[in-house]
Amino acid sequence: MKPEIIQYCPLMPGLEAALAERFTVHRFFEDKDPEGFLARHAGAIRGFVTGGHLGLPPDLGAKLPALEIVAINGVGFDKVDLNEAKRRGVRVANTPDVLTEDVADLAIGLSIALLRQIVKGDAYVRAGQWLGGDLALGAKVSRRRFGIFGLGRIGRAIARRLEGFDAQIAYSDRVKLDVPYDFEDTPQALAARSDVFVVAAAASAETRNVIDRSVIDAIGPKGIIVNVARGSLVDEPALLAALKEGRIGGAALDVFADEPRVPDGFFGLPNVVLTPHMASATGETRQAMADLVLANLVAHFAGEPLPTALV
Repeated sequence: MKPEIIQYCPLMPGLEAALAERFTVHRFFEDKDPEGFLARHAGAIRGFVTGGHLGLPPDLGAKLPALEIVAINGVGFDKVDLNEAKRRGVRVANTPDVLTEDVADLAIGLSIALLRQIVKGDAYVRAGQWLGGDLALGAKVSRRRFGIFGLGRIGRAIARRLEGFDAQIAYSDRVKLDVPYDFEDTPQALAARSDVFVVAAAASAETRNVIDRSVIDAIGPKGIIVNVARGSLVDEPALLAALKEGRIGGAALDVFADEPRVPDGFFGLPNVVLTPHMASATGETRQAMADLVLANLVAHFAGEPLPTALV
């Protein structure tokens, strides 16, 4: 018999078809009676496929006694309790590396879009305002001071791209690394020397709201923040207040604390660029992620090592 798995969110059609061939898939996100479903099927569920932005809610995981593996379609794993998974002997896998390039590319793109006013310029032309005069001047990208908070795979890829802009690159991480960039041991110190403060660290309990008012104020009224990590790292109300009060120059955000719900206060601000958590949203990368999700599930149920195991 095919192993029974829960699909917790929509996936690429090709991945959904491949899962349906190999497993009995329960599309939990479409179920109108989730408690009724669990009463009937919880004891048979051996796999759980989810997105990094959703993870596995602890109360739901506790109701799946036969669970063997959680396959995350994404690099983030902050919404899966790895300690609990270890305790229960549940395997957890994500899809690292394959999305690094795209996330780094978007971080650069967001920086350019905000500093060079690309979104504002597009709206300016479309509204016919160019007929009345030129758009106000933007800010230079090249040779600017960039601070990267979190120099993991994605942070390093961002830094490599910034080298092409002759940027002054500094970073903050848990420890000093063997890299040719300046190190600052606190986000506040990094922010104080950054024109562009890029958030690229992993989300965890320790990093929740780590970019708080003190960091935001250190970035200052001439600096900007770019977030391609997780919304939970930034104190969103503090950032919104700083933007409205002019204590920070601008923000380019791909992630938010309560996605897809975005605070309305951001919408009317001229000094922000907002995107819908699309850093890894290219056809090529999403296919590579889908391939890894399937590979991890197939390997587990075949008794083979997981290609990208977290637990």
